Amino acid sequence: MGEQLGLLKVTVVQGKRLVIRDFKTSDPYVVLKLGNQTSKTKVINSCLNPVWNEELNFSLREPVGVLSLEVFDKDRFKADDKMGHANLNLQPIASAARLKHFAKVSSGETILRKVVPDTDNCLARESSISCMNGEVVQSVWLRLCAVESGEIELKIKLIDPPVASSN
Repeated sequence: MGEQLGLLKVTVVQGKRLVIRDFKTSDPYVVLKLGNQTSKTKVINSCLNPVWNEELNFSLREPVGVLSLEVFDKDRFKADDKMGHANLNLQPIASAARLKHFAKVSSGETILRKVVPDTDNCLARESSISCMNGEVVQSVWLRLCAVESGEIELKIKLIDPPVASSN
């Protein structure tokens, strides 16, 4: 593995207009993967517009990869149904973190970069990467792929790795 860039804190905020996979609703949960690291949210029962507000943590290392997201409908008696997937390239937030160090931004709020929706990402709308009081943060709405509808809101924070002391 390469150099550690920091701790990636991903808050799965909410979902909007998720697809129906049961009779009239769904019981969604989200699975996030970064390299060989996997984490998932709790199940929200009978809800197509769930609010999770759950923070999931990952170690971000070089080479910077892609955060993969999958939404599932929890089923009791059979395999869970897929409700869509999305990917987020983490290179923009890693680059913005490097820019923060170079520009020595530490207090207040400074927009470091904007990321626009295109064919290479699953963004539902433009997203800004900012430095807020020394932390690099990004709020994104991801459009779910391979389904009729659905979006997931994430708040991402990249925390600098601890500095090794030289005693």
